[in-house]
Amino acid sequence: MSRTDDTEVPDYPGRLRLDGQGVLVLGAGQGIGRQACHALAQAGARVLAVDLDADLAHDVAAEVGGTAWAGDASSRTDMTALWDEAQSRLGRVHAVVDIIGMSKYQQLLDCTDEDWEWHQNIVLRHAVLALQLGGAHMARHGGGTFTFVASVSGLTGAPMHAAYGAAKAALISLVRSSAVELGPSGIRVNAVAPGVVWTPRVSAYLGEPGRAANAENAPVRDVALPADIAGPLLFLASDLARYVSGQVLTVDGGVSVKFPYPLPDMELAPR
Repeated sequence: MSRTDDTEVPDYPGRLRLDGQGVLVLGAGQGIGRQACHALAQAGARVLAVDLDADLAHDVAAEVGGTAWAGDASSRTDMTALWDEAQSRLGRVHAVVDIIGMSKYQQLLDCTDEDWEWHQNIVLRHAVLALQLGGAHMARHGGGTFTFVASVSGLTGAPMHAAYGAAKAALISLVRSSAVELGPSGIRVNAVAPGVVWTPRVSAYLGEPGRAANAENAPVRDVALPADIAGPLLFLASDLARYVSGQVLTVDGGVSVKFPYPLPDMELAPR
């Protein structure tokens, strides 16, 4: 204590720990989901790795010493079964980390009704079900945390992102409203909003020229790796973020805060 402050100093690294806590990771099979499973497990969590692909779910669960479950997170029937399984295996679920989301990059004028519904389903419906079913579970057990992966596409505009961006914007609004509703039950709800992340799917789509272009566009001169998103997900699920709720943490290497014109070569600029 100092002469003017006798407040307790917490164990800050300890507040990052999740020892013994049950955590569901939705979309665990690859990319950000796989790295999130590793981050949470290294912090002591008991991970239930959930993926539509049973083989991927089991592969990741084996890597982190967790449990696998396969099913459709956008199906109320499957998600009800998941929560029954989670309660049976974990007892109490302290946290949900939801990675699920995908885009069909297309111009708005080419977007069919089926395309629009597909984006709403794959970006939003699983989150609604997670909050409804998981929120009821957490409210009965003293609280918990939800952390979703949103996108900068839900915060700003981009060509060929209209349907995806609208769905991600809806997810962000859902995060904020659910944080207000569920907060009195001891439940925090947050999201991270990545920019370009070099996942297996994105790398196959963009290739090395795409990686170089996106790295050049970022003030930090690199693209995000899945581990760069898993770190903030771990933080938001931990007690280090005890008083953080209803927030969206942008993780894009500074792309969204710079002017749209190309960056100068800062390494060669006069100092």
